[in-house]
Amino acid sequence: MLSLFPDDVVSRMSRTGVIAVLIVDDPQRAVKLAQALLAGGVEIMELTLRTPAALECLRAITAEVPEMIAGAGTVIFPDQVDQVVDAGAVFGVAPGTNPAIIRRAIERGLPFAPGVVTPTDIDIAVQCGCRELKFFPAEQSGGLPMLSAIKAPYAHLGLKYIPLGGITTGNLSSYLADPDVLAVGGSWLGPKKLIESERWDEITAAAQDARKLVSQQRP
Repeated sequence: MLSLFPDDVVSRMSRTGVIAVLIVDDPQRAVKLAQALLAGGVEIMELTLRTPAALECLRAITAEVPEMIAGAGTVIFPDQVDQVVDAGAVFGVAPGTNPAIIRRAIERGLPFAPGVVTPTDIDIAVQCGCRELKFFPAEQSGGLPMLSAIKAPYAHLGLKYIPLGGITTGNLSSYLADPDVLAVGGSWLGPKKLIESERWDEITAAAQDARKLVSQQRP
């Protein structure tokens, strides 16, 4: 089964181990946020489409911080696929599995990871051609025991998962130890209060702490 994600992006996701999942509403702050994460060793971010300025923030990051692999999250309508592609997104992510969104992503050449939390979700995503899947909400749905149970029937397909939801530095290592976990999504890397108060050093420090945990699991 071919992946929708380029090999180099998959490799960098696996090596980085964490994907910063962020809500930003100011393009200038978005650029500084991306730079702060890079300084801490986190080179992949998912910018969620939850604010009116999200696309503008994505465009600013892709233009001014090209070293950052910037993707778009909360892609839940087909026209949003077009918008994030035009804004320069490297990949797209959704909270659920919607075949219409996946088809549009494939049409536009956008690597896409739909959200899954049941075997039915995985089955639909696989039938649509997806190989990288977002396990969401991870902890609230049963965490690693749940992931282990639902992925077992599909193990022979070589699927990879990106857990998100309730994950912190306290359980990050446990998720990274699972060989089927490509990377872990973390909103703790750039919380709203730190972004709004522009405490970039603290965000860099959080990124460094996360990368240390990754290096312990993936030397």
